[in-house]
Amino acid sequence: MRISGSLFGFFKAPLLFIFWLPKHSADPDQLKAPKVVRAAYGESLIVPCHYDPQFRNSTKYWCRGPIYELCKIIAKTPKQRKNDRCSIADDKEAGVVTVTMTALRRRDADMYWCVVARPGRNIFTGVKIIVSNAVISPTSAVPETTSETNKDKTRWWEALRWIIFLSLVFSVVVVHIVAWKLKAARKVWHRNVSEKTANIYG
Repeated sequence: MRISGSLFGFFKAPLLFIFWLPKHSADPDQLKAPKVVRAAYGESLIVPCHYDPQFRNSTKYWCRGPIYELCKIIAKTPKQRKNDRCSIADDKEAGVVTVTMTALRRRDADMYWCVVARPGRNIFTGVKIIVSNAVISPTSAVPETTSETNKDKTRWWEALRWIIFLSLVFSVVVVHIVAWKLKAARKVWHRNVSEKTANIYG
C-alpha cells in the first residue's frame, strides 16, 4: 500500500502542476483582455490586451482554438504580421497590444487567445468572439434595390398581361360580330337571289 501511495503521489504532482499552469499563466496583473467580444456579421472588432510593462519588448501574438496549447497563430508582433482580415499592433508606451479583425464572418466565431511570449511558460488569456446575424449595410442594400426593381417589373408585366388579355377578348368579339354580319348578309343575298329567280320563272 505504501508503494501504491508513493506512485499515486508521484503521478499526482505533475498532474496538479499541469492544471496549475493554465490557471496562473493568465495573471490579471500581467495580462488583461475582455472575456467576450460581440460584433455583427460583416463588421469589424478591436480587442485590446493590456500587459505589464516588464513585457514591453516581448513578442505578442493572437491565436485561435478552443485549447491554448493547440491554438493556431493568426497574427504576431513585432512586425505587425497579419493575414487578410486580422492585424496586430503593439503600443509599447501604453503597454497594450491591439488586435483588429475586419469583415467578420460567422465562422470567425471561436475562442481566441491573446499571448505574451516569455521564457518558460507564456502568459495568455482567452477571448470569446461572438458574431451575430447579418446587419443592413450599403453592400447588402444592393439586393434590396434589385428586389424593388423586380417588383416593378412584375407589376408592369401583370398590367401588360391584362392589356393583352382584354385585347384578345375584344378581337374575338369583333371577329364573331364580323362573321355574324357576313353570315346574315349572305342569307339576305341568297334570299334575294331566290326571289329574283322565282320571279323570272314565275
